[in-house]
Amino acid sequence: MLYSLAPTGPLREGDTVFSDGEQRVRISSLANATIGQTTETCLLDPDSPLMIVHLSEADANDSFIAQVQGNPSTEWPFCPVLIEVAVQPFQVFQKPGVFSGVQKLLIRWFGS
Repeated sequence: MLYSLAPTGPLREGDTVFSDGEQRVRISSLANATIGQTTETCLLDPDSPLMIVHLSEADANDSFIAQVQGNPSTEWPFCPVLIEVAVQPFQVFQKPGVFSGVQKLLIRWFGS
């Protein structure tokens, strides 16, 4: 619980981040994409975990390369697991909210 209340820090290689809602991202290399796919983008599911594999040294607001870690989907246009994608900092958050799971459950039960 204390970890969840701690402030977020700067992004670093190896950190896990989560997609902020459904996000369209650019595949970093089409060679890593599913065979037969020629599109350069895919969709991340909401709260999909990503591991940062490369950060730009120039600016904290630049895009970075992350590897999709979870929410496996074999249906295109959703991003397959382990593919590397280019992500903008505004498309992700660093850790799930303390009460976001509870909030989603209550909304599902009682409506909005």
